Amino acid sequence: VLLLGVLLWAPWRALHGAPLTELSGDQDFQLFLQRNLEFTRKIHGDVAALQRVVCDTLQLCKEDELLLVRQDLDFTQVPLEQCHKRTFQAETCFSQIRAGLRVYHGSLATIQALLPGHAGLVETLQLDMANLSSNIQQQMEDLGLATVTYPSENQDPLPTFSTHFHHQVGGFFILANFQRFLETAYRALRHLASL
Repeated sequence: VLLLGVLLWAPWRALHGAPLTELSGDQDFQLFLQRNLEFTRKIHGDVAALQRVVCDTLQLCKEDELLLVRQDLDFTQVPLEQCHKRTFQAETCFSQIRAGLRVYHGSLATIQALLPGHAGLVETLQLDMANLSSNIQQQMEDLGLATVTYPSENQDPLPTFSTHFHHQVGGFFILANFQRFLETAYRALRHLASL
């Protein structure tokens, strides 16, 4: 009876750990994931560097101290709910990551205006974001997933701020929200790499 139980249980155990058939065994896809996990980590580090500059230069360091001011600002967190749903689908997650990168790419102009001495870092970050978005677009096309191509110029209006202080706090929250966005995107790519 024990042997029969083991024999019946073994195939189900193998199926439980089986990767998604459309993504499994694809070396190019795994290489894409590994490269872009590193790329996402680099972008995350560059955003953290800008956050340190905002903290050191503008003395804006703690999110909880700025929550009251945030209520006066008119912007929200870019959604990535498709990347952490139980019904995870690479196509919708990748599309949301690309859309978010596009929004944050434009929003970084706010940071560049706040920190003109760090324009080079902002421009490098924007270039890296555009490259990551292109990598995802190319991989979606390679996998035969539906893609949406956005115009290269930013169509979203930049946030407007009523005071210089609101501009500073807005920059702080753009970076804080972007960090959370990148963390979710990183987890989604790592999840796909583990399938």
